[in-house]
Amino acid sequence: MTILDSDVELARQSDIIFSVVPPRDAVETAQRIIDALPGAGRPGDKPLYFADLNAVAPSTTKRIAALFARDAASVRFVDGSIIGGPPSLRPAADEGGEAKWYRPLVPTSGPHDLSAFPGLEETLNGRHISADVGAASGLKMCFASMSKGYSAIATQAFTTAHQLGVLADLRWALGEMAPARVRQTEASLTGMPPKAYRWVREMEEISATFAEEGGFEPDLFRGVAGVFRAVTEDTVLGREKVGKRTRGTTAEDVAAAVAEGLAAKRKKTD
Repeated sequence: MTILDSDVELARQSDIIFSVVPPRDAVETAQRIIDALPGAGRPGDKPLYFADLNAVAPSTTKRIAALFARDAASVRFVDGSIIGGPPSLRPAADEGGEAKWYRPLVPTSGPHDLSAFPGLEETLNGRHISADVGAASGLKMCFASMSKGYSAIATQAFTTAHQLGVLADLRWALGEMAPARVRQTEASLTGMPPKAYRWVREMEEISATFAEEGGFEPDLFRGVAGVFRAVTEDTVLGREKVGKRTRGTTAEDVAAAVAEGLAAKRKKTD
């Protein structure tokens, strides 16, 4: 890994730039590269590829693509997304077997793909799914709505059950009626706190996607964004960092921390 001194150097030396930032920074990051291009001095026969892999709505992706279209001769825009968690080495399933790498999916779309870089699509566990800009981003929005949307539902359910004094009973009922969901719920709750700040805007982008592309009212995922905003701004969980966890490492503590934060907020406003 090499740290470069400026965006201009990045645009000059790179064959392809992957943009992977919090959703709120996606447009600004693209604009940084656009602003750097005039000083990059790239040869005319070597276009720069810009792959936007951010969790944003198709309309946001199209807005970014339109920015690059002004310099279409020197830039190839690729719409992409990341579905799944970070790569990790998974232990062997059987004794004596080999550990295997888990890799997220990286679908891409648009008039340009990554075939100019032999082997890259396979390395990324990717697939070009459409010639339309917005398809890969839209796929991400639909997938994330089901996984992260459930995290918001579980947060509200476990917090409310904690307040009612029936959290242990909720876990018992889940174990009896939906045992496969117990592990899913635990993972979704404990994995959420360090990421909640990013998910606020992502849920807003999902809301826009479902309204603009699906024809639904935008209220549902605006509400989901509100859950993650409350976690981020009103509870101690908003200070949690990946790899440096102190709170919210169990589902019960997530519920307790959210309940504490919301109670403190109500007290201030009463």
